[in-house]
Amino acid sequence: MALYLLFESASGYALFQAQGLDEIGQNTEAVRNSVADLNRFGKVVQLTAFQPFESAVDGLKQCNSVSEGLMTDELRSFLELNLPKVKEGKKSKFSMGVAEPKLGSHISETTNITCQSGEFVLELLRGVKSHFDKFIKDLKPGDLEKAQLGLAHSYSRAKVKFNVNRVDNMIIQAIFLLDTLDKDINSFSMRVREWYSWHFPELVKIVNDNYLYARVAKLIDDKSKLSEEHIPALTEILGDEDKAKEIVEAGKASMGQDLTPVDLINVQLFAQRVMDLAEYRKNLYDYLVTKMNDIAPNLASLIGEVVGARLISHAGSLTNLAKCPSSTLQILGAEKALFRALKTRGNTPKYGLIFHSSFIGRASTKNKGRMARYLANKCSIASRIDCFAEGGTTVFGEKLREQVEERLEFYDKGVAPRKNIDVMKSAIKSTQSKDVEMEEAEPDEASAKKSKKKKSKTEDATNGDVSKDAKSEKKKKKEKRKMEQEQDQEEEKTNGVNGDVTEQDRTAKKKKKSKDEVAASENKKKMKSLD
Repeated sequence: MALYLLFESASGYALFQAQGLDEIGQNTEAVRNSVADLNRFGKVVQLTAFQPFESAVDGLKQCNSVSEGLMTDELRSFLELNLPKVKEGKKSKFSMGVAEPKLGSHISETTNITCQSGEFVLELLRGVKSHFDKFIKDLKPGDLEKAQLGLAHSYSRAKVKFNVNRVDNMIIQAIFLLDTLDKDINSFSMRVREWYSWHFPELVKIVNDNYLYARVAKLIDDKSKLSEEHIPALTEILGDEDKAKEIVEAGKASMGQDLTPVDLINVQLFAQRVMDLAEYRKNLYDYLVTKMNDIAPNLASLIGEVVGARLISHAGSLTNLAKCPSSTLQILGAEKALFRALKTRGNTPKYGLIFHSSFIGRASTKNKGRMARYLANKCSIASRIDCFAEGGTTVFGEKLREQVEERLEFYDKGVAPRKNIDVMKSAIKSTQSKDVEMEEAEPDEASAKKSKKKKSKTEDATNGDVSKDAKSEKKKKKEKRKMEQEQDQEEEKTNGVNGDVTEQDRTAKKKKKSKDEVAASENKKKMKSLD
């Protein structure tokens, strides 16, 4: 049986025929030894056909289809043109070696060509790959390397591209930055308190919040200038008029030392920096909340945005967190305590990062471990739903949160919670009802738009009919006028002809009358002469 080899290179598809395999042997070791010698390997494997890719985009398309085990139309036409034809209902008298088993199975299903991809075929293809630039004569030195590099970059870029709205790397960076900002703001605020306390030590006891302390310190500046005029501004910052009056009174009897204007300016600048960092921290927290609601809405609604983001960052990604069992998720963040307990054969930790959840704090001391185990189970379910579900909804997270609340009541009061299967069925029904509502809302909007369009069309049609009627009436009037004008012209013509005739008749009559009158007058004269 003849053996053909399909080789997918970065520049195109190539088809080789393996002849005289007896010279190198049928086993894998013999082929492996003959690959190094081109003269020996070139006698066995010969190029049958080569079809280059049309462009880099076409090459990327073919590479993606080959990696997914699919045969494209171009590859099918290439094989049908260059391989012996196979009759329908009969097996092929040759076989084709392919590097990808999935691609080989798809080719054999669609074209009835028997494909194989064993170690023997892979060694032959390895030899083809090592000497490919010498089989294709038109390839210049360096062209194949450039094609491989460009295709590798485009293929990797296409594989790395995910849905922009589902990238969890932004959550990891945001929670790291949020923790760093918390530490920095605390240390900087303590520095502001210590620095400004040399000038106004009584302010520390009155204002406890770091952010408000920085704002008040920037507003007061020099305590000697503090007066009752500052009370409205202090009240606006603190939200308490009594505290504002207390600050003014404390400033009048303060025991702090005076600072030079340069020192006060530096304190003000540093307080402004702390205020800016605090404002940026608020904005970053809002950004984290929105990202968590987009990427992991169920996990965020179950355990909170910050704790959920810490779990994702500690696991490495949302996919890694979804792959973790609930027992691993329960002790995420307590690895040192776990290994120390295993080493010393002590008690293993009951919780890690999920300890920061409000559910663990609300549980009693004896039920904290049980609550942590139950909460880790629900968090594992929520993370898997967020990772592998197509549409993002918070229904499952809300239902899971209700389950955790019921379990807390069960531990405290003994109220039996609902079963998990019933809760999940209700969640699925609610999601389906929401989908139906969305589907119904869309055709309603579409029908409303269509009705508007129809109304506009009918209005246009009516207006058009009215305008057409008006135009037709005008046309009719014009036609009537033209007809009347034509009739008048014809009457005038006819009247003109008749007028000529009547004038001739009149002249003839006048002549006759004149003749008769002359004859009558002559007759009268004759009668008179006779008399």
